[in-house]
Amino acid sequence: MSDQLSQKINRKGLTVWRIHNGLSTLFLIIATIVLFVILKTNDFNMNYVWIGVGIIVLHLLFFVVVFPYIRWKRWGYEVREAEIEIQRGLFIVKRTLIPMARVQHVDTTQGPLLRMYGVADLTISTAATVHIIPAIALNEADELRRRISTLARMAKDDV
Repeated sequence: MSDQLSQKINRKGLTVWRIHNGLSTLFLIIATIVLFVILKTNDFNMNYVWIGVGIIVLHLLFFVVVFPYIRWKRWGYEVREAEIEIQRGLFIVKRTLIPMARVQHVDTTQGPLLRMYGVADLTISTAATVHIIPAIALNEADELRRRISTLARMAKDDV
């Protein structure tokens, strides 16, 4: 599984993932502050504060810096005439082949954060599953949606 797929997701996807995870970390920070305010007593041990700060720093390091980068680096996809191949993963790399004849429909999706960075998620639906290729440049996602739709129609006509 060492061969890399030819298409990578947009680098802006890395930024979107980092912002999303940073917002989650902000929730963790607020929850930690509220917990410390509730638990604060006269004999409050400051070591708990340092433990909380350490946990938040580790969370920031791993979930905002390291894990999104690894995830972005491993993502790849290729659209061929007969199939779509997707590679993804953080610790375990997973590769999926989607036969064109199984594709039922293809969508592009944009939330506010994706829209702000000019990228979209491409959703490929089959009868059994839904596969998402995240953070593709908007014009590329639209072109890819049309191409997959055409290839899927041709594959079903051949069957």
